[in-house]
Amino acid sequence: MSAELADLAVEVAAEAGALISRYAARGVTVADTKSSEVDVVTAADRAAEELIRARLLGARPDDAVLGEEGDDVAGTSGVRWIVDPIDGTVNFLYGLPEYSVSIAAEVDGVVVAGVVLDVAKGHCYRGAAEEGATRDGTPLRVRGPAPLSQRLLATGFSYRAEVREIQAASVTRLLPVVRDIRRHGSCALELCHVAEGALDGYVEEGVNLWDHAAGAFIAGLAGARTVVLPGAAGNDLVVCGPDHGFDELLEAVRRAGFARE
Repeated sequence: MSAELADLAVEVAAEAGALISRYAARGVTVADTKSSEVDVVTAADRAAEELIRARLLGARPDDAVLGEEGDDVAGTSGVRWIVDPIDGTVNFLYGLPEYSVSIAAEVDGVVVAGVVLDVAKGHCYRGAAEEGATRDGTPLRVRGPAPLSQRLLATGFSYRAEVREIQAASVTRLLPVVRDIRRHGSCALELCHVAEGALDGYVEEGVNLWDHAAGAFIAGLAGARTVVLPGAAGNDLVVCGPDHGFDELLEAVRRAGFARE
């Protein structure tokens, strides 16, 4: 079943990606804001989620849907879709090529399939419980073991100034003990970068289930571990890294002050 759900997610994500690209070609403007004046929504976000919901429920009308931009839809099948139509909206607004469509499928509360489409570059990350994780059909595997001092990490920042202040202090403490820290702006893609070995870890407070459900699942199939903990500012903290060395990464994240103690 997981493979069938992943196939549907790939098909729907591709259609949504094409729609988003058409919006990008016309020029992107802000349609609304959410948690702060810099937490933006575009018309493309809304149109893409409407398309995704329509296609998923058209194919599977008894399923449930949780999406970033619309109301929750209840279902009776035991399958729930978790959707982020554009993860990395600010990048999309500015024309930076790091934004994605993220679609995960749960069965009875457990994610069994996930797809993250890198819209600008055209890469499709796909995971199914029965098959493993791939990028454009090529199997994925996390990067090999490395000392903490030689690990490249990624992070992200809240749209709320008071939370950013806490996050910045934690990054300042973590940065001296790792190789370097990147900030790409799409949680889903950064988790996929961990899966493909382009990053050694990812940590961010304030991401939502629709941001990380598909990417964390794909990373897990590729040999990573993901935990969700209480963050220092009171929001969910996501930490992801290869299973080998994960405990050391998590301890460094805690020492840096990312987690609420």
